[in-house]
Amino acid sequence: MSIALVTGSALWGAAAGLFVPRAAYRLAVAPDEPWRAACPAGHPFAGPARGWLGGPGRAGCATTRAPLFAPLVTALACAALAVATGGPRPELLVWLLVTPFGTLLAVVDARVQRLPDPLTLPLAAALPLLLALAALLPYAAGSWPHSLLGALALGGGYLGLFLLHPDGMGLGDVKLAVPLGAALGWYGWGVLFAGAFAGFLLGAVYGLGLVLARRAGRGSAIPFGPFMIAGALLGLLLGAFTALP
Repeated sequence: MSIALVTGSALWGAAAGLFVPRAAYRLAVAPDEPWRAACPAGHPFAGPARGWLGGPGRAGCATTRAPLFAPLVTALACAALAVATGGPRPELLVWLLVTPFGTLLAVVDARVQRLPDPLTLPLAAALPLLLALAALLPYAAGSWPHSLLGALALGGGYLGLFLLHPDGMGLGDVKLAVPLGAALGWYGWGVLFAGAFAGFLLGAVYGLGLVLARRAGRGSAIPFGPFMIAGALLGLLLGAFTALP
């Protein structure tokens, strides 16, 4: 494990996480509302993907009460992935690229119980392609065919749950399951199962806590995206660590 690699990964996560608060504010709207066009101070949003992604912000653009939360979480996740990977493996670059989008999706879903298509759909297409490139490089520790099968398996499983119980599973969760399945499947079926199970377990514990605290009933809906993403992160950490020679 390289200290420089871990430090660089953490710095990347912190820098990328600075873009999350304004982007989350932009996207955290009800399904029937358009994306926000400006911050609370009236500054128009602009950035690498003008139209829905905001920049790192400026003075007066208070889009969140905890502006350092997203950079800190993203930095910790990137550093943990670097530690678990144990070296400059090509798939680590993929994990570092998509981690900020995972933070953004988790924040938006936690706020408005919505996983926006402009995030989930490009991620579902890009992640398998990035892993295909990673598989061509030396020292790759995963399998691209398994990644594709993982995307189909987890996406298909969530689609089945949605069809069986639409009130308990959102279509956004189904779309998010595709890239998460691709990432987890890279390390094999055991990691895919572990990551998916961890997401359901974390969601169940959170829901039970709300019920016991009398802040929700048994039929209350909760944002499941953050738990899917957290479970996938735990699965990736397990897969990367066990893939070490």
